[in-house]
Amino acid sequence: MSTATRTGPSARTPARLALRTVALGYLTLLVAVPIVLILWRTFQPGIGEFIDSIRTPAAISALNLSVLIVAIVVPLNVIFGVSTALALVRGRFPGKGLLQAVVDLPFAVSPIVVGVALILLWGSGGWFGGVESLGFQVIFGLPGMVIATLFVTLPFVVREVEPVLHEIGTEQEQAASTLGASSWQTFWRITLPAIRWGLTYGVVLTIARALGEFGAVIMVSSGFPGVSQTLTLLVHSRYIDDHNTYGAYAAATLLMGLAVATLLGMTLLDRKRSTR
Repeated sequence: MSTATRTGPSARTPARLALRTVALGYLTLLVAVPIVLILWRTFQPGIGEFIDSIRTPAAISALNLSVLIVAIVVPLNVIFGVSTALALVRGRFPGKGLLQAVVDLPFAVSPIVVGVALILLWGSGGWFGGVESLGFQVIFGLPGMVIATLFVTLPFVVREVEPVLHEIGTEQEQAASTLGASSWQTFWRITLPAIRWGLTYGVVLTIARALGEFGAVIMVSSGFPGVSQTLTLLVHSRYIDDHNTYGAYAAATLLMGLAVATLLGMTLLDRKRSTR
């Protein structure tokens, strides 16, 4: 009994402390140190210098374009994500397993590959390249950037809503149907309120991913300031092309601030959902 006592909780405490120390040290080196270094380089000359750097026409245009892409991508992802989740959970049809694989494809495929594929499809000489002759430019324009962002953010709403649909089952929906409710009324009054937290969580993840996308977007964007340059492309352009390291730090800090705000929103939603 005394041996078991000695090897009980007191013996596990050093192991837990060691594990926590390793985890915290890893996160500090991987995340905290780079973030603190960027913030220090950004605000070292003063807050006024930072404000001047993010108020340039190129920075304002990049911020507006990033927000515009998010504003387009999120509603489309909500519509497609909820529809796909309903089809995967409630439906039975040939090719269901293939659809599951397609939804998870963005997790496995590099965004650079996505950009190359879009160029092969929509670029001049591509399968759908003829749309350029109609005055509709996809590659090196906003449509291509939106399509690329849609692809990389495809799984988030689906994978957040799908388990909630499994959890709530179909009893309430069937009861509403037997009482004479239409399919739309059933969805609006029964299904949507039940999945709202999963849907909201998926939307927050989509926003965070869309704001930080770089690999797929840089392949289908001209990168010209004020034309098709997002915040991530602005950071890259200032650091690599213009050798404006401070401008790159300032743009990165702005982008990081948007990401932190998104993550804080996600944390608050997660806590509120857990209390429910």
